Amino acid sequence: MHKIADKLTQVKHRIQQVARLSGRNPDEITLLAVSKKHPAAAIADAYAAGQADFGENYLQEALDKMDTLADLAITWHFIGPIQSNKVKKIAQHFAWVHSVDNLKTAQKLSKHRPEDRAPLQYCIQVNIDNEASKAGVLPENLDELVKSVRNLPNITLRGLMAIPEKGTSKDDENNAFARLRQLLNELQIKRGKHFPELNTLSMGMSADMDDAVWEGATILRIGTDIFGPRP
Repeated sequence: MHKIADKLTQVKHRIQQVARLSGRNPDEITLLAVSKKHPAAAIADAYAAGQADFGENYLQEALDKMDTLADLAITWHFIGPIQSNKVKKIAQHFAWVHSVDNLKTAQKLSKHRPEDRAPLQYCIQVNIDNEASKAGVLPENLDELVKSVRNLPNITLRGLMAIPEKGTSKDDENNAFARLRQLLNELQIKRGKHFPELNTLSMGMSADMDDAVWEGATILRIGTDIFGPRP
């Protein structure tokens, strides 16, 4: 437990330092602990150290952990690819979804979100570097998708998510983060009337979190720097 607690402290301190250097309020940034492939006991240790938000990529693994940790007030985020046959359970069990990239998925999430629960918070995943192997809506198609999800009930569009192309230089990654921030700014101007809570940039992982903070990240998805390498 102490190892995870110490790593959490280090990550939070680093976020605070970079945020202040970049002229930002650290309180604007949510640390999302990416716990995929790590055991429920590690999540419990992180929770005991003050971490409340956890991100999972695989539905069944996440559901098993939710059952084991049901007595903890965890906010669960789904951050992986969304398979059509798993949308219903994702809608029922998570508070956030970061990887919506088409209208059909958004419609299913809206349909299956229990009405006795708070609206499902979600981000649209953008394929910011136009990678053929990566999920996400292309930047040029983003506005059309945002328009199409405007009237869906039970879900709330909060912002954008992206994963820059691996192997790019630091400047390239900065450019990707900056481009995602610009896309959000454009949407706020053009569609903010219909999406008043459109304020989230889910971007940045252990290797590039400093750059993401500089470019305006509001949710950092950090796994390795908290839990260590995945088993």
